[in-house]
Amino acid sequence: MSVVDIEQGEILRGARQASRSKSAACRIAACVAFAVVLAAPVVSYARPALSTGSIFGTMQQDDDSGQEAQDRAQAERDRAQEKRDREQEARDREQEQKDREQERLERLSELYEEGREALDEERYDRAAQKFAELAKSNSKEIDAALYWKAYAENRLGKRDSALATLADLKHRFPQSRWQRDASALEIEVRQRTGQSPHPDAQSDDDLKMLAIQGLMNSDPDRALPLLEKVLNGTSTPREKSKALFVIAQSGKPEARQILGRIASGQSNPELQRKAVEYLGMFGGSEAHKTLAEVYAKSGDEGVRRAILRSYMISGDKEDLFAAAKTEKDDRVRREAIRQLGLVHGIDELQQLYQKETSVDLKREILQAFFLAGDSKKIVEVASGEKDPELRRAAIRNLGLINSADSAQALKTIYTKETDRELREEVLNAYFIQGNASALVAIARSEKDPELKKTAVSKLSLMHSKEGTEYLMEILNK
Repeated sequence: MSVVDIEQGEILRGARQASRSKSAACRIAACVAFAVVLAAPVVSYARPALSTGSIFGTMQQDDDSGQEAQDRAQAERDRAQEKRDREQEARDREQEQKDREQERLERLSELYEEGREALDEERYDRAAQKFAELAKSNSKEIDAALYWKAYAENRLGKRDSALATLADLKHRFPQSRWQRDASALEIEVRQRTGQSPHPDAQSDDDLKMLAIQGLMNSDPDRALPLLEKVLNGTSTPREKSKALFVIAQSGKPEARQILGRIASGQSNPELQRKAVEYLGMFGGSEAHKTLAEVYAKSGDEGVRRAILRSYMISGDKEDLFAAAKTEKDDRVRREAIRQLGLVHGIDELQQLYQKETSVDLKREILQAFFLAGDSKKIVEVASGEKDPELRRAAIRNLGLINSADSAQALKTIYTKETDRELREEVLNAYFIQGNASALVAIARSEKDPELKKTAVSKLSLMHSKEGTEYLMEILNK
């Protein structure tokens, strides 16, 4: 049979089927098809026959096309993974940079505290060394470091060095809040120029403070001005702290006014932060008004954070919530969020979380929920949050909540979760909880060898009876 015969046969079969159709258009098409077949001349021509080789060649082409499609899909997946890896590396670098900066700030803070402790212990050589090191750093407290360095040098009898340090402070930081203290110290140093140091000066200060405290009990109206004079003079840091503490113990309006003046910036930032703390303890509408005014005007991060802590002490959710919503300084805003957690401002934190777009700040809010003891919100985020970073943070916080509810929530998350990293985070949470039974259950049932290995490795570090028994089972197989 020729190729023409085959083709005509196909046309005829199609025409017959169309002729049986109820559609008029199909029946007309059938008639046309019959006419075409009848009118077609019988031409003898040959087409190449479809050999077995050509059939397999076509199949091979289909296989090659399928393989190419798979390769393209795999390449696309690889590119997507590479993109995710690059994004993760960028996040890791950013976090490392933040960690390094945080470590630097903590080291500078440690230097300052070590120097202050040395002053209180009358180890002036050590104090001068610490503050000299801090003065050479890129710190916000260089002016304070220079003042305390000069103070220590004066106590050591190094008057020329003290005057040189004070001159450096005045030249480099003409607007510093330490200028007033520096001027008072300079007067004292110049008065003592050419004299030997007084080793009993510290004991004189102690005796004066004891006398003032006694006077405070019997005649506070006379004692309060003397205490304020101590604050404005060149007494040791310890004596100034004592004076401020004694003032804070008084319930008299005059005492609150002195604290208000110091808190408003009359003295150096160090005493200001302490006065802010005491005003929070003092309480009352006037103290609160003063704190609100200082917060609105102050550009000092440390002072603003101290005021937020005072709000926490007085249980002031309203002002903490306002700061957490509107504060422009990221570090101060984080402080407000933490303090809001400590006063159990759960409703306020819920509102913040819903409106916040920054992942870092949302993570801070999650930590505040933990501080507030609200495991419900943490479970909700750990189970349903779209952002994997926030889910990981919530799962870590669940690990810190050692309760049956948190353990059950972790079990549910592990069972439903498909993301390997999040499942590993659940294992870490179980480890933090010391939940050996949960890790043993996972190690027994887990089909993924890597996750099973992770669970076993954590059990090997826990030294629990249940974990040890399971490890023995593995060894005895």
